[in-house]
Amino acid sequence: MSDAIEKAVDWRDYIVCDPAILCGKPTLKGTRLSVEFVLELLAAGWNMQDIRVDYPNLTEDRIRAVLAYAAETFREDRPYLFSSAIAKS
Repeated sequence: MSDAIEKAVDWRDYIVCDPAILCGKPTLKGTRLSVEFVLELLAAGWNMQDIRVDYPNLTEDRIRAVLAYAAETFREDRPYLFSSAIAKS
């Protein structure tokens, strides 16, 4: 596992927040594609190959940067949304 973490992409090389683009949402540098959008594609079952067919400028490293950004956000902010999940139980 530590080898995988050492090979992780530095999301800072790929993700920016610009108030002039999508109201400052985190986006992939040089695009108008938000981190949120790419995460939603992955959550919907799209794999890297599917994404790259429709969005050829999204390299594997850019997609991995989205995942690294999400992981760090959870590690730092811990935005747990359990209330609705508990209500469904």
